[in-house]
Amino acid sequence: MGMRDRTPTTAEEFEAYRTRLNNWGRWGPDDQLGTLNHISPEARQQAAALVREGRSVSCANPIATSAVVADERRNRQPADHRMNVGPASCGDYLGLYYHGFVNTHIDALCHIFTGPEGRLYNDRPSDLVTETGALTNSVEHWRDGIVTRGVLYDIPRLRGQAHVQHGEPVEGWDLEDWAKQVGITPRAGDAVLVRSGAEPFWDANPGFEMTFPPLNTPGVGVSCLEFLHDTDASLLGWDLQEAGGQPDYGERIPVHAIAIPHMGMPLLDNANFERLAEVCAETGRYEFLMVVAPLVVNGGTGSPVNPVATF
Repeated sequence: MGMRDRTPTTAEEFEAYRTRLNNWGRWGPDDQLGTLNHISPEARQQAAALVREGRSVSCANPIATSAVVADERRNRQPADHRMNVGPASCGDYLGLYYHGFVNTHIDALCHIFTGPEGRLYNDRPSDLVTETGALTNSVEHWRDGIVTRGVLYDIPRLRGQAHVQHGEPVEGWDLEDWAKQVGITPRAGDAVLVRSGAEPFWDANPGFEMTFPPLNTPGVGVSCLEFLHDTDASLLGWDLQEAGGQPDYGERIPVHAIAIPHMGMPLLDNANFERLAEVCAETGRYEFLMVVAPLVVNGGTGSPVNPVATF
C-alpha cells in the first residue's frame, strides 16, 4: 500500500508514519533545524549555480487585510493595517494572525504537538510553549534564512487540469511522476513546492464554503510525506495546503501532524505559485534558487514570509 503500490494511505499506514518517518535524535539532542539540516553548504552552492538569468519571482500572497481578502469564509481574522500620514512623512502599523489559510507564512517546529499535551519535535515537552513565547523549536533559530534549490511540482499541469480536484489529492507518486516528466532528480535539501492551483480553484468556485475542521478544500495527500522523507527534502511548500475528504486519520490536519512534530519539517503555507508556474513553463526550468527569510520573532511559532525564486 502507499507509495510503493500507488494506493491511498490507510489509517494503519498513517499511524506507522509516526515512527517510520520520525527524525527525533537524528541530528542530536540539541537540534533546532529539523529537516533544514539536509541543506548542506554544497546544496546552497549548487542552488546558487542555478541563477543564470537573474530573474526573480515572488511566491507570496499580499497580507490579507479585509480589503485584500474580503471573503470571511477564508479570511476570518483580517490583518490590521493602519496608516499614519503626516505633512512630510508617513508610517504604518501592521498586526496580523499569520497562521490559517490566507497569509503566506512558514510554520516553526513548535507550532504543532504530537497530540493534546503531547510532545514537540525532538521529544521535547509541549509545556515549553508558553503564552509569552516558545522556549524551544521557535522560528528565530532560522534567522540565517533558508537558501536551497527549489523545485516546483505543478500537479494541475501534470494532470491537464486548471486545479487539483476534490477527491483527487496530490499523492506521493504524482511528485515522482512530475519529477520524471520534467527531468528533475530529487536531491537532499530540496524545497519541494507543490502547486495545486489555489487561484484557479477560488476563481472557479466563488461560492465555495470552506470549512475547518474538517478541511474540505482539495490539496495534498498524506502519501507525499513518504516522498519528502525518502528524498531528504528540507521543507514542503504548498498553495492549497492539505486535501480534505481523505480517510479519517484521527487528525484535523494530518500532513501537519506528521511533518512538523515527527519529521521536524517546516511547512511553507499559502504560497502563491501562479507566476512561478508561468515562468517555469516559459523557461522549461522547474528548479531554481529558493530563498525564504523568516522574521526573527523570539519564541515565535512561525513567521510571515516572502519566498523568492531566482532563475
